[in-house]
Parts: sequence; C-alpha cells; structure tokens
Amino acid sequence: MEFLTDLWIPILVAAVFVFLVSSVIHMVIPIHKGDYQPLPDEDGLMAAMREKGLAPGSYGFPCPRSMKEMTSPEMVEKYKEGPVGFMTVLPTGLPQIGKSLIQWFLFSILVGLFVAYVASLSLDAGAGFRPVFRLCSTLGTMAYALGYFNDSIWKGVSWKITLKYLFDGLLYGLATGAAFGWLWPS
Repeated sequence: MEFLTDLWIPILVAAVFVFLVSSVIHMVIPIHKGDYQPLPDEDGLMAAMREKGLAPGSYGFPCPRSMKEMTSPEMVEKYKEGPVGFMTVLPTGLPQIGKSLIQWFLFSILVGLFVAYVASLSLDAGAGFRPVFRLCSTLGTMAYALGYFNDSIWKGVSWKITLKYLFDGLLYGLATGAAFGWLWPS
C-alpha cells in the first residue's frame, strides 16, 4: 500500500480528468444520442408492465429456468416467436443522476488505484512521461473499455454501441495516462 503515498495525487487527478472527459462526451458531443430507441406503443407497454407489478431488476425473455428447459419444444417455440431480449428496470421516479455521477467518480478512483498499483510495480520513480503515459493509458483503457465486449457477446447490444463505448474508454485511458505521466513522482 506504500504506492498510495506517492500516487494518491495522480489517482485523484486521473479521476477528475476522466470525469471531465466523460462530461464532454455525454453533454457536448452527441455520440451516444441514438444508443436507445423508443418502444413501439411505449404508453401501452409501460401500462402493461405497471399492471403486472414489474419490480426493478434485470430480466431476460423468454427466461428458461434451466438448461434443460431451454431446449424444451415449448421454450424453443417461444424463442422462435420472439421477441427475445434482456431488460433492466430501474426504480420508479426521475433518474438519480447525482448518485450515478458520484458512483462514476468513485469508480474512476478505483480504476486509478489499480493503475497506480500496477504502474508502481512496473516503473521506477523518476520514469519519464512517455513510459508512464504508455503503461497507464493501456491499463486505463483496459479498465474502462474492455468490459463492454461482454454486452455485445452475451446481451445482444449492438456492436456499433459497443464501439462507441470502446472509443469512450480509450479517451478515459488516455486521460488517465496523461494524469499519471504528468504527476509521476520523481
């Protein structure tokens, strides 16, 4: 844990840089504007979900209870008829943007902690900007970007959307690398 003594400032500055870059991406550049499409007959579908008492959570449909049921003729027919998908239902009410922003910042600090740990094992004090930037940008990009592949592989998220988030992750990784390269202890 002694790496924290030398690297707590780059960790926090990297989190601030990532927060600022993500704010620009989501508020200024309309890259994610078309990521979600409205449901057909949104009012009717929402009324039906309310009527069924759909609680917040993650849902799959159709949703077999076992691998054996997944291959049953009834379930195979459900899959053929469709629709097939995954859905996340959030608590009722306005989105809690403040809470999400705090969690995003804390996640960025967590990424910074892991980047600092690995970088402290790999680089000596006094390392130049370039090697620090290269390593920390790579680690940051891995942390912020690679997990999105799972969404396209397993949840059917459009590869186009995943590529946009990979781009975001690359920018976050570069911001992380820049902060560590700039503030690496001498």
